[in-house]
Amino acid sequence: MKKPLLLAAAFAGLTTSGMAAAQDMPRGDMTRADVAERAASAFERMDVTGDGVINAQDREARAREPFAEADANGDGALTFEEMQAAREERREAREERRGQRAERRGRGQRGERAGRRGGGGMAMRMLRNADTDGDNAVSQSEFTAAALARFDRADANNDGVVTVEERRAQRAEQRGAMRGNRGRR
Repeated sequence: MKKPLLLAAAFAGLTTSGMAAAQDMPRGDMTRADVAERAASAFERMDVTGDGVINAQDREARAREPFAEADANGDGALTFEEMQAAREERREAREERRGQRAERRGRGQRGERAGRRGGGGMAMRMLRNADTDGDNAVSQSEFTAAALARFDRADANNDGVVTVEERRAQRAEQRGAMRGNRGRR
């Protein structure tokens, strides 16, 4: 199987963790130590199997979690009632997250975006790029090295601190690059 396809399968179910990490981004300046700490925490969340790498087994384990949570009596089969209860729990959790985001941003719920536009694709590219040895798995050292490389690219003045302004400039540059890539398809 080709590397991009295997990585896509391995990480498709893990992007939720990446999105959660992105939502927790600090609003202020960040140091290399902050980034290394955040990378370690994100890696731990994404390494579902705890084997020290993010790979297809983590994706499978992550895919099984919703079933196990919905199977209230643990018999390996989902009844209609269990499915309905799981659906209601997801709806309530989604509403709670929307309310929390709205509260943090000081807006009403109507001001929130409903979708996760583009998050999965960016997370996939980041993970593919982190797999520097081409073994279809991302180790913690590869994951941290990739995060620090992104930090270094954003640290325009090389002072070891990425400011809010530097992050904004990097995001604008990335958006411009993505727009340019769309025109080539």
